Amino acid sequence: MELITEWLGAINGVVLGVPMLVGLLGVGIFMQIRLSFLPIRKLGTGFKLLFERNHQRGEGQISPFNALMTALSATIGTGNIAGVATAVVLGGPGALFWMWITALVGMATKYSEAVLAVRFREVDKNGHYVGGPMYYIKNGLGEKWIWLGTLFAIFYLVALLASVLVIPYKQILLLMYCKAVSVFQLW
Repeated sequence: MELITEWLGAINGVVLGVPMLVGLLGVGIFMQIRLSFLPIRKLGTGFKLLFERNHQRGEGQISPFNALMTALSATIGTGNIAGVATAVVLGGPGALFWMWITALVGMATKYSEAVLAVRFREVDKNGHYVGGPMYYIKNGLGEKWIWLGTLFAIFYLVALLASVLVIPYKQILLLMYCKAVSVFQLW
């Protein structure tokens, strides 16, 4: 058991440590420069289009606002909310500043990811579009990289199951425990 704990500690040091932070910020800064700061320059246009009325939508199309809300609901979860609260408590106001800076840099990464997902998506046998990192790895890099797309899909599934099943239930159980303790303290 100590060996597993030691391995997980070493992995955690890389995944949640300075190398990952430098990698994420480095890629984000590179993408911002490579895109000539497009996500920041077009931020005002994005907000304008977000609230613009479009009466020419066809069957099955949604408004830009509904698309944004759908994307945010798929992106922001319990871990993000708890993570921000923890960062502010532990890091103070400086943590909020660095979250904003990281968000500005991360816009280029998210933009690039969305463009690749649309560019390399496929149509399935039912006529629906399917896409995402697994598809743009396979279709963008070529057939010899299918193993990487498959590996990404497996890791994504494991992370999704862990985050969807574990984090909300842990928060609920912790809340129930705190309420139970406070009720017993009243007696």
